[in-house]
Amino acid sequence: MNPLREETEIRPMVQSAAEATVTGNPGADDIERIYRSLRLIRRVEEEIGRIYPTDKIKSPVHLSIGQEAVSVGICEALRPDDVVAPTYRGHAAYLAKGGSLKGMMAELYGKSTGVAGGKGGSMHLIDMSRNVLGASAVVGTTIPVALGYAFALKRMKTDRVVASFFGDGATEEGVFAESLNFAALHKLPILFVCENNFYAIHTPVTRRWATNRLCERVATYDIPTFQCDDGDVLKLRSLAAGAARQLRDGGGPIFIECRTYRWREHVGPNPDFDAGYRPSTEIEPWLKNDQVEALAARIPPEKRTEINAGIEQDIAEAIRFAETSPFPTTEALYSNVFAGE
Repeated sequence: MNPLREETEIRPMVQSAAEATVTGNPGADDIERIYRSLRLIRRVEEEIGRIYPTDKIKSPVHLSIGQEAVSVGICEALRPDDVVAPTYRGHAAYLAKGGSLKGMMAELYGKSTGVAGGKGGSMHLIDMSRNVLGASAVVGTTIPVALGYAFALKRMKTDRVVASFFGDGATEEGVFAESLNFAALHKLPILFVCENNFYAIHTPVTRRWATNRLCERVATYDIPTFQCDDGDVLKLRSLAAGAARQLRDGGGPIFIECRTYRWREHVGPNPDFDAGYRPSTEIEPWLKNDQVEALAARIPPEKRTEINAGIEQDIAEAIRFAETSPFPTTEALYSNVFAGE
């Protein structure tokens, strides 16, 4: 199976996948930057998993371990002024777009210095200084928010774009179909990114979808659709770069199905292959294709050691910031209750 293929002939975005690629091969600086982003997300979430049982983290966590390449590949192709709308499994997209690590960790700890003042937790990360729209714990609800932002950007006549991330389960919500239709009608600058990890909590797509032809269903809205089967971060980066160019030119919405696989339980820090809903053999090809290790192998050992050390320092500082920050005051209960406050 071609890991990067166009799923529909209704209205192709480009004549070939090569036309959607970033000009030239990624250089050493690109590889190091992408690796750092992948590694940072992986190590942050491993540390979250380590801390979680201590009850210092005050909210449920949905980890992106194993799925980092989707967020990194897409965000690598975006400009700083472009916008992303993460899912409740949003640590990866938030960090890949440059969201504050200290603010994120403080939010998980429920501290007042968190990005949502300690009120939102893991599933409600936001950092508008980096154009990260607020995530939501309710499945599919960030899709229309991202759509509205894209509509506003078009009315403002900018060339900024929006990337809306969501899981395969969100494609079953009615708002998904409504948003596709609206985006296509108005040719909005929005990139729909489905992180298809094949499970909605514990239910596989084989028990939820009559067919696995998601891209075909989206294509009926006259939206160019692409699928990446193997989670290759550089292929995703190239594909997203081509999509961003067309969005900036007013070509209308584009949809990418990114097949991926979560390595931990739906919510929480542990493996769950003993729960009986998925076999441990499923993860084996994804472990072999781990993009963190794949990029690490392309960096000289001494440089990789330097990058890793910097990441560990950043994480340690973020945890220290979270642990030493104050909890919200009682008065904070009354702030941000009404619009304009």
